[in-house]
Amino acid sequence: MKHGNITKLLALSALSSAFMASADVANGGFETWSNGVPSNWSIIDSGINVTSTTQIVKAGQTAAKVTVNTGTQGDTDFLQDIAVEAGKSYTFSTWVYHTEGGIKARLIADGYQNYSDPFTLNQWQQISFNYTASASKTIQIGLRFYDVSGFDGSEVVYVDDFQPSETSTTPPPQSCSAHNVALTLTTDSYASETSWTLKAGSTQVASGNGYNNNATVTENFCLNDGDYTFTIFDAYGDGICCSYGNGNYALKEGSTELASGSSFTSQQSHNFTLGSGDTGGGDTGGNNGGDTTGYYASAQGLNGFALKTALYNIINNHQNQGYSAIWNFYDQYERDTYFEKDNSILDRYSEKPSGADSIHFTAVTDQCGTYSTEGGCYNREHSFPKSWFGGTVEPMHSDVHHIFATDGYVNSKRSNYPYGEVASASYVSSNGSKLGSASTSLGYTGTVFEPIDAFKGDFARAYFYMATRYQNVISTWEKNTTYSDAVLNGTSDVVFEPWVINMLKRWHQNDPVDAIERARNDAAFNHQGNRNPYVDHPEYVEAIW
Repeated sequence: MKHGNITKLLALSALSSAFMASADVANGGFETWSNGVPSNWSIIDSGINVTSTTQIVKAGQTAAKVTVNTGTQGDTDFLQDIAVEAGKSYTFSTWVYHTEGGIKARLIADGYQNYSDPFTLNQWQQISFNYTASASKTIQIGLRFYDVSGFDGSEVVYVDDFQPSETSTTPPPQSCSAHNVALTLTTDSYASETSWTLKAGSTQVASGNGYNNNATVTENFCLNDGDYTFTIFDAYGDGICCSYGNGNYALKEGSTELASGSSFTSQQSHNFTLGSGDTGGGDTGGNNGGDTTGYYASAQGLNGFALKTALYNIINNHQNQGYSAIWNFYDQYERDTYFEKDNSILDRYSEKPSGADSIHFTAVTDQCGTYSTEGGCYNREHSFPKSWFGGTVEPMHSDVHHIFATDGYVNSKRSNYPYGEVASASYVSSNGSKLGSASTSLGYTGTVFEPIDAFKGDFARAYFYMATRYQNVISTWEKNTTYSDAVLNGTSDVVFEPWVINMLKRWHQNDPVDAIERARNDAAFNHQGNRNPYVDHPEYVEAIW
């Protein structure tokens, strides 16, 4: 099945006239069945099999168990129509439960709207869309499924609780005892291309699209303490300013600006923290680390190498997206929205957290490329050098958890030397990253590369991730190069030489997990479907090593 083929499943038709004056989805809870078919739903094609289930249910007594058996778009329709009235607003939503991650669901509400997260497995997730009827008419409501990497030709998805909600006027704001956040969005001349999401960790808490051209809208949210990511999208890839209108957006809590912008390409993300930001190691719901009953449930109560193996079993089956996809990951997620907040590429080898950067890289435009000095271009730095695991070997070669955007020239200076602490530098980058002879206190003699203190913990946790994600093969990498031999000890449990463990633990403790790293972990999860446990649960490092 080629990537991009569309598997169309629920596009909800044919209600009796008794229902045409109502916005209600008929049998939206799948409680009524006749001859093995959910009442008021018409299965037209043979590419899907729909049965009643009482085992995995969101609401009521039953849900629809849908088995998608084909990648042919025209063979999987399941339809119902809804009548809407001009000028009225509706919130259409449904709940979806993915079991394998080979397809993603897209809500249909008079057109194709928001997507589910295919990597959120074995738990319910809600897809919703706010819709204002431009005329009194009949529209289609439902779901369409798109294949993604990993679809094997047959996959089970559970669907339950289709819920429309009608309001004739904008509802009054509810009292908010947490953080009252408002989004003001002005669209350009092609508003149909614009959409946005607001996520707490990997859990989507709000989204929007379907706006009118050159219009200003305001959305209000009541948000708890925690780390959030606001992302705005443009389907055409030219942002919302300034070629075809003067669109812009601003997300604020009172007078405090959390995110704003106008000019971007396909999307732009902003990370921000409300309150203390102490969410239990990234516990903002969904698959985040604090949720030990969810993503890390099988690791609960373990320690030592039993814990490491449990973590390996949780993260070891990620969806490899390929090496070229990392450029798009950087475009979307590796931006400076923390320090200078200029939306340039956040390069850990030249970024100055406490001062003005000497080097600025424009996303996409400045990707490598050729270089002769620092500032020439940015490239894809394997913090765990690829020569150590044998070169362009997948999935290590494309695993974004250890591949960071960095200055190409500084990256070439680092080469495949180990990370370490420098006594005498032969090269220093613009932000103070150093190459040189190792400090005598390190326990290693040779050339090492030392990043600045602000990012040492990031690289340490990337190494602990590599030791865990690839514990089934990492014991064979020791003799691949002189430097892999210096760092690795040839085992699958301890993995590293004592001097490396001591240094990584020191870096991990001195540079704790911050909002930048948590947001990147969430982004990596969205990109390839697995997380770095040591970002979610920093205490796991000491529990294992």
